[in-house]
Amino acid sequence: MTEENVVTIKGEKIKESDLTPQQHHHKEHVISLRNKIGNHQFEIDDLMPSLQFHENALIKTTKEVAEEVLDEEVLDEEEETKEVN
Repeated sequence: MTEENVVTIKGEKIKESDLTPQQHHHKEHVISLRNKIGNHQFEIDDLMPSLQFHENALIKTTKEVAEEVLDEEVLDEEEETKEVN
């Protein structure tokens, strides 16, 4: 005797043969969407470290450029002060 497939919906077990065509359609979509979400989550988990690396590099280089600009402004101000004296 073969065992019939059972679907669990909100904790309730229902035989697949008892599902209406519409319910079966929705069940297939739920399975497909869960699989896609799982695959995309794997890709997201794989991509996040790379994204964080590049975000941190952008922040670091932005700070470095800002510090260089500030240093140049200080030097310019010092030169202007010398010229006035």
